[in-house]
Amino acid sequence: MAMTKCMRIGDLARAAAVPVSTIRYYERKALLRPTARTEARYRLYAPAAVERLLFIRSAQAVGFTLRDIRMLLDLQDGHTARCGEVRPVIERRLAEVTARIEEFREFRRTLERFVDICRRSAENDSCPVFEKF
Repeated sequence: MAMTKCMRIGDLARAAAVPVSTIRYYERKALLRPTARTEARYRLYAPAAVERLLFIRSAQAVGFTLRDIRMLLDLQDGHTARCGEVRPVIERRLAEVTARIEEFREFRRTLERFVDICRRSAENDSCPVFEKF
């Protein structure tokens, strides 16, 4: 790989719109590694590192753990990740999201009941919601 195509950590951070500290953190978590180092020990990254960083950020945004992201990246590294290997990771996350949505629906129903109780009570009366906890 030609050194001119590689970028330093600051350039990578700007290209992916993340702080340098995030890149270092991902390196510590084995999600990203420099392609090479200069004689002065500056980290150098291939252009593909931008895509990798964007994938990590997108996966985090939908709630994948760093462990799951590392597993997905490990599947991809060195070969094309097969859907049969990737699908269980995604299905597990989907099940987690679905369960959380159900929890939030229950939270919403509870809060709606509390609002209804408050509306039916006189403004100056002691609020009966506290008895419901």
